[in-house]
Amino acid sequence: MGRQPKSDADKVHDRIAVLRADRGVSRKELADAVGVHPQTIGYVERGEYSPSLALALRIARFFGLPVEAVFSLDPLPSISQEILRRTS
Repeated sequence: MGRQPKSDADKVHDRIAVLRADRGVSRKELADAVGVHPQTIGYVERGEYSPSLALALRIARFFGLPVEAVFSLDPLPSISQEILRRTS
């Protein structure tokens, strides 16, 4: 299991850093809660590692969100873009 996704098609995009900042959660706190090393959270946030399905589900559960609100195979719009789209 390597840290680098095989191709751009395999890249998993996420909102973990934004969600952590919003909730005041450190990488270590999130890592402890989902059972991984804090470095793993950093790798996932930077797109250097695609999480397993189980890890993605544990992270989504931690934030109380559906997995597709946290992870996507397509680039995720910024939160501000999402809000503007919904209010237009």
